[in-house]
Amino acid sequence: MSISAHYISDNRGWPASQWTAEHVADIARHPLPEAPFITSEDVVSVVPDQDLWDLWPLQNADGTVADITGGELWMVLSAPRLPDPGLRHDIARTRLLFRTGRTWVDCGLLFPDDLNPGTREWSGSARFNAETGEVTAYFTAAGRRSDPTPSFEQRLFQTTGQLNLSGSRPAISNWSAASPIVVNDGSLYVDVAVDQGVPGNIKGFRDPYWFCDPADGNAYILFTGSQPGSQSSHNGVVGLAVAHSAMGEDGFRLLPPIITADGVCNEMERPHLVLKDGLYYLFWSSQNAVFAPDGPRGPSGLYGMVAPSLTGPYTPLNGTGLVIANPEAEPRQAYCWQVLDTMEVYSFIDHWGLEGRDIFADPRLQRDQFGGTIAPVLKIAIDGNTTQLLGLA
Repeated sequence: MSISAHYISDNRGWPASQWTAEHVADIARHPLPEAPFITSEDVVSVVPDQDLWDLWPLQNADGTVADITGGELWMVLSAPRLPDPGLRHDIARTRLLFRTGRTWVDCGLLFPDDLNPGTREWSGSARFNAETGEVTAYFTAAGRRSDPTPSFEQRLFQTTGQLNLSGSRPAISNWSAASPIVVNDGSLYVDVAVDQGVPGNIKGFRDPYWFCDPADGNAYILFTGSQPGSQSSHNGVVGLAVAHSAMGEDGFRLLPPIITADGVCNEMERPHLVLKDGLYYLFWSSQNAVFAPDGPRGPSGLYGMVAPSLTGPYTPLNGTGLVIANPEAEPRQAYCWQVLDTMEVYSFIDHWGLEGRDIFADPRLQRDQFGGTIAPVLKIAIDGNTTQLLGLA
């Protein structure tokens, strides 16, 4: 029986797997899987005068990265280099990059100015249909054009364009009108039109990641969500939606969350899946600052769980969930990791080389030490429910 059929017959869905305070507390009892230190040689600008952060590749339906004339297409959030890079989220636009080997080429903004129904674009994913040349982009529309001031409301949208290789650089054009992926009525996930949270602890309904489950042939969307009715202000979940039909061209229907960190962590960002040896590896990123203040805190890092099926039950990798951590001596150096089927891990350079200095005590560091570019690529190994950080790819 497919997941969608099960949900129709039983509105209770399934119990979400728990990422608990006990799991997080156990991190302190093990050596940290620390990424190598980022140095000045690593901070190489890809697009002059632009900060870049969250990035994701154009993927085939099976999750592999699409081969585009011997290279790869990547999407990345971007903004002009502001004196305070923390303000970049208020003006974020998605750019298209073409990668060949270690070289990144800027292909300009991904979407035309009038496509996004929000005031800025936040993270998502993208799927390629090699037979038709179509690219379907799934993205977060933050805010609304009618907002008098930028809000933290988040909505999930999709749009389809046509890959064009006739020019000197790849381009995607003829985008369809953005259509909602799902509509959130607040019953399964916090309605961020009503409860947006506060800066530094906002609620989530973002980061759509498209995934086709080979077990049933259905298309799904994973996303960052928040649990309604929680007694805790730290109520992050990994949400799920299933396609109405085919690959999701006509939208998706919300299902219950599959992982919850209620009472533990507020944000389980950029969730994504990798299939390996018949197991489902679900990864996300969390920052140290978004763990509940009255409980154990993990480092800013890549976390993950593993399950025999899409809906679980999920078990924390390495017993704790932690897969990659920023070094204790440089706890802010990178963020937003994405694991590919090759076990390569991509992220962006955040505040690096602080050497114990506080970016809040010395505001100059917020600009001077913000990388705003693509971090050195890492490599992990996976064996069942354990992982190992191998170092640089």
